[in-house]
Amino acid sequence: MTHPQHAGPRPPFNTPEQAPPGLESMMTPRPDFGESSYIGSGKLKGKAALITGGDSGIGRAVALAFAREGADVLISYLAEEEGDAQACKELLEREGRMCVAVPGDICEEAHCRTLVDTAVQRFGKLDILVNNAAFQMSHKDLGEITADEFDRTFRTNVYANFFLCKAAVAHMKPGSAIISTASVNADKPNATLVAYAATKGAIQNMTGGMAQLLAEKGIRVNCVAPGPFWTPLIPSTMPPDKVKEFGTQTPMKRPGQPAELQAVYVLLASDQASYISGATIPVTGGVPFI
Repeated sequence: MTHPQHAGPRPPFNTPEQAPPGLESMMTPRPDFGESSYIGSGKLKGKAALITGGDSGIGRAVALAFAREGADVLISYLAEEEGDAQACKELLEREGRMCVAVPGDICEEAHCRTLVDTAVQRFGKLDILVNNAAFQMSHKDLGEITADEFDRTFRTNVYANFFLCKAAVAHMKPGSAIISTASVNADKPNATLVAYAATKGAIQNMTGGMAQLLAEKGIRVNCVAPGPFWTPLIPSTMPPDKVKEFGTQTPMKRPGQPAELQAVYVLLASDQASYISGATIPVTGGVPFI
């Protein structure tokens, strides 16, 4: 057995600083998304999923796990992330599953509707929606946060979540699942991530409301609250000194790897979670989440 504190790379990290949105291919060490470790067992056989931010980080890990569990997957991503998206698409296709890669900006409601319509057209249905894409920037001074940046953070993290849920529900049958990526920041907001933390609180709150609203339709709604995870969002939005020591603030003394979230998303997407709805599942490396 592996000691959890040593189950992934530990700081200090000397990964290159990047411009947003960041690329997985430029990170050192490269994130572990479960390519050599995740073993599927048919939990999502025959299902169709849509994952935003599916090109890298948590999204890629979830996409791979879903494919190995038997699902076809549509991944959405920004045009700047084309390289990572194609690498993910090839990975999923090697698993013998369909993967549709669609670039675009989920800040726009029309694009969110296009993503859902494309998934239904290509797969014939939509069983699982994973709202995972996110935008964040780090600031030590409130005056540094512009209205445009605040708006972009909410449109990417909250508005898109609403747009996609609204479009997807029209096609979902009983037994379907919606899973959103919240954050430990929903409960313990980081002072340098004011806008981002606020969106994660909103996501958790919307999850609880939608779970109640959609129960009669047989659609379950849950969210996952990760702690610090090693993804392209980190070196592209945080100062180098924070990146170098990223994850040391947790009891595990390291950041989580995307692969360490796969089992949670698979559970919430599967029929085994038939009585789990309105829940927030924290994966925080030992940081209490209340």
